[in-house]
Amino acid sequence: MTKDQSNQLPSATDAAALPPPAILLQLMTGYQRAQAVYVAAKLGVPDLLADGPRPVEELAAATESHTSSLYRPLRALASIGVFSETSPRTFALTPTAALLRTGTPDSMRSLALTYNEEQYQAWGNVLHSIRTGEPAFAHRFGMGPFPYFMQNPEADRIFNEAMIGYTHQVANAVVSVYDFSAYGAVADVGGGYGTLLAAILQSNPTARGILFDVPHVIDAAQDFLNTTGVADRCTGIAGDFFTAVPAGADAYVLSQILHDWEDEQCLTILKHTRRVTPQQGKLLVVELVIPPGNEPSFGKWLDLHMLAIPGGRERTEAEYSTLFRDAGFELTNIVPTPAGPSVVEAVPV
Repeated sequence: MTKDQSNQLPSATDAAALPPPAILLQLMTGYQRAQAVYVAAKLGVPDLLADGPRPVEELAAATESHTSSLYRPLRALASIGVFSETSPRTFALTPTAALLRTGTPDSMRSLALTYNEEQYQAWGNVLHSIRTGEPAFAHRFGMGPFPYFMQNPEADRIFNEAMIGYTHQVANAVVSVYDFSAYGAVADVGGGYGTLLAAILQSNPTARGILFDVPHVIDAAQDFLNTTGVADRCTGIAGDFFTAVPAGADAYVLSQILHDWEDEQCLTILKHTRRVTPQQGKLLVVELVIPPGNEPSFGKWLDLHMLAIPGGRERTEAEYSTLFRDAGFELTNIVPTPAGPSVVEAVPV
């Protein structure tokens, strides 16, 4: 394997240029890159570089790390574009590394933490999922991720921060391609802290919103809604979408909710949503839609993640069409977004 090959990540465009052993080696050692990113994010190295390059000795002192040991993951990450070694043993941010800072609107730091702590451990048991069809997370921790988060407030906080960062990217993409101006009231079902709903309301100053989630999330969402300037047009309602969905909206958004669950649970959520959706209303599901055949898709990998962690799945257009039909909706349109997920639109029938 040449030096150039060792620094490459196989992709749909360049994998064919690599010999099969190089492709497999990159795939088999992918966990090394994931954990190196995790170490940098966990230690807060990107925040320490926000004002400019710093030598590894300073970074180690600030993070209470072993100097020569910290240098090694930073050097490795710099070789693939995460950080830059601007001079020997001195590192600077790159645009990729900047996404691991805290407190920025597009921060992915919490996502790096949540993927590489409990979820990383669960992936070590993914063979259990393949053999049994059961989530590896529950096999590893004795319960599913959502009960686990209820019992572990710090993990719950990191997970919700991760969803804010990722959903911020998705929200901007959604409002850039989908016209919400026809809706006077939008309900975000399972909407977390309200990132997507806030973006929708900011783009439609006359609309009002309903944020629906479990009680502790609704309580925590108020500060976020205040900072985004939409709190006066948004009503937070606590509840369980497996029991009921609140009435009062003409568009119901389910963003990255259905992929957490198998069809039976999804049908329960959708049927509750159908009961309160007006005849002229809309169901808007924001999810990755798996393309057919061998076409590359992040959704095909996230589908494995859904199997291993909550026990859900990503779906094809045909699968969404069937799911909607069984719940009393008809799929009418799929609008792709620049962020990857699509807005899957359906109407009551």
